[in-house]
Amino acid sequence: MHVERTFTVSRPIDEVFAYLADFENTNEWDPGTRSTTRTSGDGGLGTTYDNTSEFMGRTVDLVYETITYDVPTKVQIRGRNGRTTATDSLSFTAQADGGTSIHYRADFEFPFLIRLVAPLVVGRRLPQLADETVEQIKRSLA
Repeated sequence: MHVERTFTVSRPIDEVFAYLADFENTNEWDPGTRSTTRTSGDGGLGTTYDNTSEFMGRTVDLVYETITYDVPTKVQIRGRNGRTTATDSLSFTAQADGGTSIHYRADFEFPFLIRLVAPLVVGRRLPQLADETVEQIKRSLA
């Protein structure tokens, strides 16, 4: 199951990449995040983070790792907690006016039984959460 959005911000690509590649900044731009703390690494490939998020009234703890770090065009950060895997993929394209186009995709992998009901239960909330995330990223980068 996944959601994705493409949108533009008026900040240069280098600044946008640096901000969104540092997953600790989810404290500012991800509406579901309650806390994110870097646990190892320098912010680049292999950096790990402890994340606590709330989704549909449930608290979820995940350990995230930066699995792709291509400055300044792409970053992927994968979170796991033993049952669920969430992968945030962000791609960046410089615009002629100095802004940046951002393609954001969030993929979710659930255990078998949850996977069967997820489209019915979670499927309706994910598009709304994606829209909220885009608006929060725009505000954070304004």
